[in-house]
Amino acid sequence: MLIVCIRTFILYVVVLFALRVMGKSELSKMSTFQMVVLFMIAELASIPIDSPSSSLINGAVAIFTLLFLQVLLSYVSIKNEKFKNFINGRPSIIIDKGMLNVKEMERLRITINDLFEQLRIGNCPSITDVEYAVMESNGQLSIIAKTDQEKLPLVVVSDGAIYEENLANAGIDYDTLMCMIEAKGITALNEVFVAFYDGNSMFHVYPNPEPRQKFSREAY
Repeated sequence: MLIVCIRTFILYVVVLFALRVMGKSELSKMSTFQMVVLFMIAELASIPIDSPSSSLINGAVAIFTLLFLQVLLSYVSIKNEKFKNFINGRPSIIIDKGMLNVKEMERLRITINDLFEQLRIGNCPSITDVEYAVMESNGQLSIIAKTDQEKLPLVVVSDGAIYEENLANAGIDYDTLMCMIEAKGITALNEVFVAFYDGNSMFHVYPNPEPRQKFSREAY
C-alpha cells in the first residue's frame, strides 16, 4: 500500500509539472490535439499506478516524451500558420455582419438548434442580435453582439420543417406563415433553412441553399 501511495505521489508531481509546462493558454482553450495529449498523459500515468510491476521510470519517460512533442508542435504552430491550421483547425465564421452562413454550418455539422443554444448561452437569444459569431478552433463559439434583447426568438421553421407549437405561440396559422415566407421571395417550405420571430417580434427567413423535403417536428 505504501509503495502505491509513493508511486501515485511521484506520478502526480510528474503530471502536474507537465501541465505547468504546457502553460495556462494551452489548458484554457484546448484543441483536439491538446485533448489527445492530455488523455494520453492521464492513461500513461494510470498504468504504473494500476500495475505495480510496471516501471515507474518508463511511465515518466513516456509522459515527458509526450510533453516534448506537445511543446515542439506548439512552437512550430506559432511559427507556421499552415501547420497550425492543420493541427488545430481554423476558426469559421458562422454569422457575418448579421448574416447566417448556412454552408459553413453544414460543413461543420452545426444544426440551427445548436446555434440558437450557443447564442442563448452567450446572452444573444437571436441571430439578429449578433454582428459576428465565430466557431473557434477549440469548438467554442465567440459572439460579438449588436444589442441585448429580453425576449427569446420563436423558431417556426427549421430546415423545411414546421415547429407547430411555436407556430401556435406566435399566433399565426400555416397559410399566414406561407404568405410571409413568399413575401421574402421563397416559394416552397423546403427552401427555408430557418424562419423565426426575433425578440422584437420581427419575422426573419434564411433560405436553404440545398432544399430538401422535411416534415413537421416537435418544438424544442
